[in-house]
Amino acid sequence: MIGFLAKRVGFAALVLFLLSAFIFFLFFVAPGDPARLVAGERASDAQVQQVRENLGLGKPVLAQYGDFVMRSLSGDLGFSYRNQQPVLTLIQQRMPATISLCAGAVVMWLLLGVPIGIMSARKPGSLRDRLGQVFILVGVSFPSFVLGMAALYCLYFLPRKAGFTLFPAGSYKPIGDGVLDWAWHLFLPWLSLALTSAAIYARLTRGQMLEVLGEDYIRTARAKGLKERVVVFKHGLRAVLTPLTTQLGADVAVLLGGAIVTEQVFGLQGIGSLAVQAVNSQDRPVIIGIVLLAGFFIVVANIVVDLLYVALDPRVRTGAA
Repeated sequence: MIGFLAKRVGFAALVLFLLSAFIFFLFFVAPGDPARLVAGERASDAQVQQVRENLGLGKPVLAQYGDFVMRSLSGDLGFSYRNQQPVLTLIQQRMPATISLCAGAVVMWLLLGVPIGIMSARKPGSLRDRLGQVFILVGVSFPSFVLGMAALYCLYFLPRKAGFTLFPAGSYKPIGDGVLDWAWHLFLPWLSLALTSAAIYARLTRGQMLEVLGEDYIRTARAKGLKERVVVFKHGLRAVLTPLTTQLGADVAVLLGGAIVTEQVFGLQGIGSLAVQAVNSQDRPVIIGIVLLAGFFIVVANIVVDLLYVALDPRVRTGAA
């Protein structure tokens, strides 16, 4: 197990190194002068040159990358060109909102999608299966920003027009201010983000369950007289957990890197909105920091998924040993 984990960690470190090199050199050759951006359009050439020297932009690109790697290893991702704050500080300020959005949306789409997929697969062709497929079709057909606008209109604007507030338009309240208040303010962003993913998970669960429920060992379990609930949830669902875990690991990693569309629709000050601001202002250190953060979450999610494979599937456990 230690060797298995060491290989995954080593591969993750290599991926992050290659990602950092790619994104750094990509921004180095990109058009635009960071020194001019920091100094301002009205700055003189001498002032721009002084800023360039202060930022170390006059060094060769390999020297700049070496400095960047050494600083990154110590947790220093540089300073924002836009507001002169440490990039790591900006990310830390925005992470609670993004983590809260991700956590609630994941719980919601799992509670919606997986049961719908199971119910559809238990009786294919039935009314509930058809209703489940309608839910899947609607969910995957509409982008999250459309669902977000629909949720805002139906659950915020219409109630406000009637003279009461059902849910706020979407804002972040720290969980320390109260769990109910935290969840109430984030319900609409959770809902708009979860509906599309719930449809995807319902489709994945239904397809996998239909395949599993046709296996010989399932027929044997039924022939032994086991209750259908036991057959479905103890034997069938366990085999479906592996592909669900794979999908969940990738989705969580992407969300933690910034749910850009949802944060923009509901005005949440998370990593996604920070990325949009950084791109609009050409704030390269912030963009690089966010890309590295997203890459970090992805490789960590892959390691966690691999470990869950070992726990869920005895065949993988034997191979890892």
